[in-house]
Amino acid sequence: MTNTLHRYGDAESFHDDYIIFAIACKGKNDEGAVDKLRIFLGICARYGPVNIGNSSLGSYRPAKELGPSVHWKREHVADHRAVIEGVHRAATAAAVFDSRDKAEACLRDLIEADLGLSVNVSTSVEGAIRVATDCGIKRHSVEYSLGFTDPHDHLPDRQVLELSTMCGHGMISANLAKKMIDMVREARRKPEEAAAILARFCPCGAYNPVRARRMLEQGVGKRP
Repeated sequence: MTNTLHRYGDAESFHDDYIIFAIACKGKNDEGAVDKLRIFLGICARYGPVNIGNSSLGSYRPAKELGPSVHWKREHVADHRAVIEGVHRAATAAAVFDSRDKAEACLRDLIEADLGLSVNVSTSVEGAIRVATDCGIKRHSVEYSLGFTDPHDHLPDRQVLELSTMCGHGMISANLAKKMIDMVREARRKPEEAAAILARFCPCGAYNPVRARRMLEQGVGKRP
């Protein structure tokens, strides 16, 4: 089971969204797992991930100093090294790629490394099958999210859901996503800036700022 199943959108919307996870099972293969997870993230970092995470920290780090302007006055640059060095327990590690080619190249290296960890790929079902096939492996299972049921129309609109559900733990509020949409539409923030701000609130590092930027660019001039 992965929290990335709840990403909102049709299959085509995941053409630039491939997540590779690694996790150890407590009492089964967790011995030496910290070093293995660091190796896993190091391999992933070779192939230009748009975000990585160690379950506590993502590449887009939150601020220690709080204030009204804290999210607007700093570099919007991913810090992969801090994530890798920050692995201190046998938890989940993840890397997000914005193309199938990058994900496949990374997966081939992971297969060769044979770290003894559980690894899964999250994207559209068709995309996952193609990645596995091209890497010479066969998927052994598939998981689906059955979507949302909202008979009373309480859910946010589609644009907001596409942005907020990329953090499957619900750490990105719908109101923040809506605010970023409005700020980009009003030319108060660039799409890449707004995407990086959203990514900071996802500590597991599974948020995809490239997909978010594309959605924000597509949303300019549109109304919910």
